[in-house]
Amino acid sequence: MTLTIYHNPNCTTSRNVLRLLQEAGRKPDVVEYLKTPPTRATMQDLLAAMGMTPRDILRRSGTPYEALGLDDPALTDDQILDALEAHPILMQRPIVVTDKGARLCRPMERVHEIMEM
Repeated sequence: MTLTIYHNPNCTTSRNVLRLLQEAGRKPDVVEYLKTPPTRATMQDLLAAMGMTPRDILRRSGTPYEALGLDDPALTDDQILDALEAHPILMQRPIVVTDKGARLCRPMERVHEIMEM
């Protein structure tokens, strides 16, 4: 089974989801997305798999969200994707991908929707 986590080790929720996966005997591919950001195409694939828009995964706290004016409802998905590419810290985390789908695991229990644990 494919298992990937887009992870930020500084995020408590991300650490907890990773630990949950590991304690269940899973060995996920860990992508520290701040060091290795997903490509635009990968981001679009993740969004499609989650049934979300770029705006849905924007993180406000501790990011340049306000400075970039990302609260402007007139911004297009492409403009938000541009911001996510330039500033990966804007991406909510963790995102977990399995053969059953992809989920933004906030709250962390959402991981159970795509895992047999």
